[in-house]
Amino acid sequence: MSKLLIIDDDESINESLRIALSQTGHSIFTAQNAPEGLNLLEKFHPELIICDLKLPGMNGIDFLTKVKEIDNNLPVIIITAYEDSKSTIEAMQKGAYDYIEKPLDIEKLKVTINRALEGRKISEHLAITISKDLDEFKIENSLIGKTTVMKEILKKIGKVSNSRVSILIQGESGTGKELITKVIHYTGITKNDPFIAVNCTALSESLLESELFGHVKGAFTGAVKDKKGKFELAGEGTIFLDEISEISPNLQVKLLRILQEKEFERVGGETTIPMRARVVAATNKNLEKYVDEGKFREDLYYRLNVFKIEVPPLRERQEDICELVIHLLRKIDKDLHKNVRIIPIEVMDLLQSHKWIGNVRELENTLLQAVVLSDGDVLKPENLLFKNGKMDKEEFTGRESWTLDEAVQSHIKFILEKVDWNKTKACKILKISKPTLDKKIEQLKS
Repeated sequence: MSKLLIIDDDESINESLRIALSQTGHSIFTAQNAPEGLNLLEKFHPELIICDLKLPGMNGIDFLTKVKEIDNNLPVIIITAYEDSKSTIEAMQKGAYDYIEKPLDIEKLKVTINRALEGRKISEHLAITISKDLDEFKIENSLIGKTTVMKEILKKIGKVSNSRVSILIQGESGTGKELITKVIHYTGITKNDPFIAVNCTALSESLLESELFGHVKGAFTGAVKDKKGKFELAGEGTIFLDEISEISPNLQVKLLRILQEKEFERVGGETTIPMRARVVAATNKNLEKYVDEGKFREDLYYRLNVFKIEVPPLRERQEDICELVIHLLRKIDKDLHKNVRIIPIEVMDLLQSHKWIGNVRELENTLLQAVVLSDGDVLKPENLLFKNGKMDKEEFTGRESWTLDEAVQSHIKFILEKVDWNKTKACKILKISKPTLDKKIEQLKS
């Protein structure tokens, strides 16, 4: 049984509709003007409204607008004896479910009502709709999640952001260690100073040393002028050392000295430069185990681990996935100028049941791929590059080992086939330029 609200200034029409529709099991409320209808709407919360176009005081179109402000998903059927093209268009533009002329065909009206009620039920139970309004990005709102572990991380950020102690952030790849560092930086005493990030695995030992500490002209071949390092550029801000477990024993010694003495020299230089930045180090390894195995200096570990934040993998906070999906889709829609804002429950179930070995980064990349593949505003199961929680790349399971080149080529071929060899879409998903993609395609042919 559904609750229907009928609004018509003709009492006989209200009564005849009440009798006809109550026979189908519906509970009927009637009103003779818009204000009375709005009162009944607030009091009884009907599932559908039938409203006459011509009403005393507020007409049906204005009433429809009010209803949509209260509940945008509430179906409203406009009925009228004064049909014209202008009012028909306006009513449908304002969100009317249908526009029906009098005299009413009761049987057709019943069909329309049942269709509208079924559509509302599907909308409420089978989809999560994301608001089109995207708030301006704020760093303090960028850590998404309401699980206990995420609340504890926020508390830790609050405790440490107004001090300059060294911080160690430990967690799997893709869990958001750099994002946490940025929240610490931008919500604390360093917010008006530079934020400098360094990936310790991206450079060789000699280049990383120059990158961190800078160098003077002539310090080595190619050093044609003095260069400031990241520690110097950070000033009184934050320097983020990602993948700290990968630095060499030689650099470990130099970093230890910087943390102890709060000063350093450029490579090849003799002038001492004060180190005023806050150091945040991150790793996806168990650094304490590395210390036990002799792979990482114990004294450096304790210098870095003054304040520690453990970031859980996404699979341990699956309750946050729904909120993360909504947040990431808003961000991706804005970046790609798309409008994918409806997530069917079956799709959300797939996203929540997936193991997410790559954590939030993998989730974001999967959604990015799905949005690129989407044609409308609905995220469909076929847009996801996995099925039932498993990546849809069965060929990987049939091989004992893959070289890196083979894996890369297989993935590129997989993406190209998914987008019907649309190179523009493939470049967005793979995050590479078109010339790079063309080169990879030539390699596939060879």
